[in-house]
Amino acid sequence: MSHVNHVILVDDEPHIRLAGKQALELDGRDVQVFESASPALEQLGLDWPGVLVSDIKMPGMDGLTFMRAVLEIDSDMPVVLITGHGDVGTAVEAMRDGAYDFIEKPFASDRLAEVVARALEKRRLTLENRALRRELKAQDTLGPRLIGRTDVMRRVQQRLLTVAETDVDILLSGETGAGKEVAARFVHQHSARRDGPFVAVNASAIPEHLVESELFGHEAGSFTNAKAKRIGKIEHSDGGTLFLDEIESMPMPVQIALLRVLQERAIERVGSNRQIQVNFRVVAATKVDLRVEADEGRFREDLYYRLHVATVDLPPLRERRDDIPLLLQHFLLAAAARYEQEPPLIRGADLQALMQHPWPGNVRELRNLAERLVLFGSDEDIGIVTADVDAVAAKAALPEQVAAFEKALIVQALRESGGCAAEAIEKLGIPRKTYYDKLKKYALKRQAFD
Repeated sequence: MSHVNHVILVDDEPHIRLAGKQALELDGRDVQVFESASPALEQLGLDWPGVLVSDIKMPGMDGLTFMRAVLEIDSDMPVVLITGHGDVGTAVEAMRDGAYDFIEKPFASDRLAEVVARALEKRRLTLENRALRRELKAQDTLGPRLIGRTDVMRRVQQRLLTVAETDVDILLSGETGAGKEVAARFVHQHSARRDGPFVAVNASAIPEHLVESELFGHEAGSFTNAKAKRIGKIEHSDGGTLFLDEIESMPMPVQIALLRVLQERAIERVGSNRQIQVNFRVVAATKVDLRVEADEGRFREDLYYRLHVATVDLPPLRERRDDIPLLLQHFLLAAAARYEQEPPLIRGADLQALMQHPWPGNVRELRNLAERLVLFGSDEDIGIVTADVDAVAAKAALPEQVAAFEKALIVQALRESGGCAAEAIEKLGIPRKTYYDKLKKYALKRQAFD
């Protein structure tokens, strides 16, 4: 979330704009000024990190109309109105309709700064609470979780949560193993379609002569060996989500048919002339740049533009290395529960080696490594850690492993922050008191990392 310090000031009088801008900038605010309301509206969005200050009486769109338009974008966005002496009653009525506060002309600079400071604090709390609700929703919902605390993953999680609340089709891009299907399931679980089916199709895994039948279904007798009617993947996804992985592998004739289906939300089974309406959402995924594929004639340009509405790029693991300890522990605990084994303890030296690995297979490679470590332990050649570093330490009880992992994360945060407490606390995402309690528990001295 951006720093909540932005102010938009709208007033048709140049001296009011100049005085207001100077007063707010002296108070440390990022200020934009406009002489009319319409261009100011174009700057706003649902989570815009700031507040609005607007005159009531202006040519064109007046301040009250402007306020109502702002509150339609975000009903919690603070709007401070500037009013003349004769319009106080109007301003009071506006507060009943959602205005945050009003300032009566002529006003002192410190009065403007004080009201804006309170409004910004309210906005900050609103956006923080909104983000927390989204995070809690993500944590509480059963199903796949996108594990990660790095800034890049937080942005991905937030973007996926935002588009999940709509019904727009989504295009995911990322390297093999980056977690595109997990992201697609995450979107499904956080959408209004969560109770419907999630149907996954890997376009590259279906023989070309069976793609149409697999997607659209077929009627009995429509081709050799079609002995019975078959419901296709698209029809099966009615009321839910259709995940089309490696969509770049789809044959050109099928791309044409898919484009029509996406436009009409209706399919025709192979061997039938009857259209069947299907209510589904598409989450497509690709490991290549579809724009380049379209430019070079390997992917239909019209289908590319049909899919290129809400796009989310999933970063490779090498660009989010700080998530490796958390991901590894998650995969180790999951594998240990599945195979009824104790999860191995990863030593600090091993973890550092894993942090330096390039991870060409991304998250999938890390998950497979965790599976092997649980099944075979340190005797298994994992092909990643150097020969002089054991893959896994001796097994220990779960509380000891959790404690060791927690200590490793704190040590890692201290090293990355050079012993700076504030930075380490931010990286760990824990309260200050908890941080110092953990230092005491594990006998860690931050000075050792200066």
